Parts: sequence; structure tokens; C-alpha cells
Amino acid sequence: MRRKLLSLFFVFLLVLNAFPQVTPPPSISISIRPAERPEDLVATLEILLILTVLALAPSILVLFTSFTRIVVVFSFFRNALGTRQTPPNQVLIGLALFLTFLIMQPVWNDIYNNAILPYTKKEISYQEMFNRVNTRIRDFMIKELKNHRNEDNVFMLAKNSGINIQSVEEAPNSVLIPAFVLGELEIAFKMGVVLYIPFIVIDMVVASILLAMGMIMIPPVFVSLPFKVLVFVLANGWDLMVEGLIRSFSK
Repeated sequence: MRRKLLSLFFVFLLVLNAFPQVTPPPSISISIRPAERPEDLVATLEILLILTVLALAPSILVLFTSFTRIVVVFSFFRNALGTRQTPPNQVLIGLALFLTFLIMQPVWNDIYNNAILPYTKKEISYQEMFNRVNTRIRDFMIKELKNHRNEDNVFMLAKNSGINIQSVEEAPNSVLIPAFVLGELEIAFKMGVVLYIPFIVIDMVVASILLAMGMIMIPPVFVSLPFKVLVFVLANGWDLMVEGLIRSFSK
């Protein structure tokens, strides 16, 4: 009898081992619990703020710096030249970024020496650091608006927002930033018109010659493209365009 019970017990163990046991999936839960110390909550909020700023870094670079004007002018130039995707977007954006770093270098140096460096040495608080950074960037935007006489954008936006200001310096960031971007677009469009004029003249001359020769089936763009590229290269166009962009920003 005992041998039969032992045999049944061993058979039961073999059956259990033959069929794999199903392990339940792990559960994931997110909970919000009170912080043990107030410093823990402050550190968490600071990390969240830093991550938010890093996520918005491309937008900050576009809106607060010279990048907008440069990349729009490059886009106008490529369309006027008629080379479609030459130079490619990656090249133009990369060149615009490096020119932005070059033009904004005095601003970056000032921010680093007077805001970031004192904060890393624990001489000022992070609130004071942000105030100094904000003040320096505002000075750059206000200077560009005044040099190109685009202050009307600030008053226009302030008037439509119900904000009463007497000068550009009194404008809050919610008004000054879009006014600065509008001013940059206006300047870039003016420079784009100047870039278009010589290329349009070449297109008109080539179209008139082809029409006089009776070759109306040949698109003038195909014939004028090598002449436009040749004129641009002989005139040292890249240097002239980049020099004009750099000189358009106030020192």
C-alpha cells in the first residue's frame, strides 16, 4: 500500500513538472505620496523645469536669436537660384546654426560671465541667474528692433493685447518675443527681395532670347540655371550674402 502511495506521489510530482507554471505578469502602479521633506519637492520641480527647458531649446534658439533671419534668407536664396534641393536643408540649417553662434557670441559670453558663472560659484541664486539671462536677451531683441525701426510691431501687439506701454522697454516678454520674430521676418523678406532681383533679370533675358529664337518649348529655367549659378560664383555670392547677414545685426 505504501509503495502504491509513494508511486502515486512521484507520478503527481512528475505531472506538475511536466506542465510549466504560468507566472502572472508584473503589475505597474504610479502613486503620488507626500514628500518627506520640502527640499525633495523643490528638487523635483527644478528637475522638471530643466527638462522642460531642454525640450523647448530648439524653439528658444529660433525665437530669441538671429537664426530666424538667417535661415529665411537662405531659403529665399535657394528659391531664387532655382536649384531646388541644392544646397540641401541639412547644410543650410547647419550653416545657419554656426552663423547664429558667431553672431550671438557676445551675448553668450555676457550671459556666461555675468549669470551662469556666478551661479556655478554659488554667488547668486538661480532666480537672479534667470533674471540676468532674461535681461541680456531682452537687450539684444530691443536693440535689433530699434536699429531696424520695427518698434511698431511691439506697440501693435501690445495694443491688440490690451497692454498699455509707453516704450519698447516696458513691453513684457509675451509681447516682445513675437514682435522680435515679426521684425526678423520683415528684414529677411526685404533681403530676399534684393536677392531675387538679379536672378529675375537673368530669367527674363533668357526667356526673351528663347522667344526670339522660336524655342518656346524649352523651359527658360533649364537654360537660365547655369547662367545664374555662374554669375553667383563669379560675383563671390556666398561671401557677399553671409557678410550682409552678419552686418545686418548690430554690434
